[in-house]
Amino acid sequence: MSVLRSLESKLADLVEGTFSRVFRSEVRPVELARKLAREMDAHKSHSLSRTYVPNEYRVYLSTRDRAQFEGYEESLVDELAAYLLEHARRERLALPARPVITFQTDERLGLGQFGIQALAVNPEAPEGPAPRAQEPPPRRDGNTVIYGSIPDGGGQGPAVPAPQTSAARRRAVLLVGGRRLVVGATGATVGRSRQCDIVVDDPNVSRQHAEVRPDGTGWLLVDLGSTNGSLLNGRRIDRPEALEPGDTIEVGTSVITFDVE
Repeated sequence: MSVLRSLESKLADLVEGTFSRVFRSEVRPVELARKLAREMDAHKSHSLSRTYVPNEYRVYLSTRDRAQFEGYEESLVDELAAYLLEHARRERLALPARPVITFQTDERLGLGQFGIQALAVNPEAPEGPAPRAQEPPPRRDGNTVIYGSIPDGGGQGPAVPAPQTSAARRRAVLLVGGRRLVVGATGATVGRSRQCDIVVDDPNVSRQHAEVRPDGTGWLLVDLGSTNGSLLNGRRIDRPEALEPGDTIEVGTSVITFDVE
């Protein structure tokens, strides 16, 4: 049976609540597929007539997470590559070559944490007569984005290459329970649903509660229509609000501190 078969159905049926990512669960294939597609979308390069996306993805896993794929890792990376290829076709995105995915182990990543580095690499030119000139895809060296659960102890955090940030907008970090969670280039969602980047096991938190979202030169806190609302520095917000280092975000009974680096 395909690991990624009926992806949307599996995502909808994932257990929530008691088995929340707050309690550190293993990385799942469907989660890797979703985040890989998200990184593809986050690294678009627009040319005159096409929108190019990276074709190589390095996935950094903890020792325990990678061990669970032993025995079918090769089949899994093939299925993930096929999923990305179909995603690119569906969204009309141009790839320099068929997607290539490689797994690498990083011992300083905790259970449930993983990093993704996206790169656009031009394939080697084939031998023979020169082909008709085409618009070349731009080359991009992707940054590594760290995803993962809120760890409850152990480890010193990921050692995968740190994202390079521009002067315009520095990398956002969320401090939760004494731990640092790096926010990806496209932002991070907070809520009770396992589809969120930060999963909070709290009945007072909505499934899709709030989002830390990039906005030009900075970051915004956006409430996603939650039942009980989101608080910024003790004040309930009713529209997107700019975030500054040291700001506190409250969802339900959980307090998250925003920072940049």
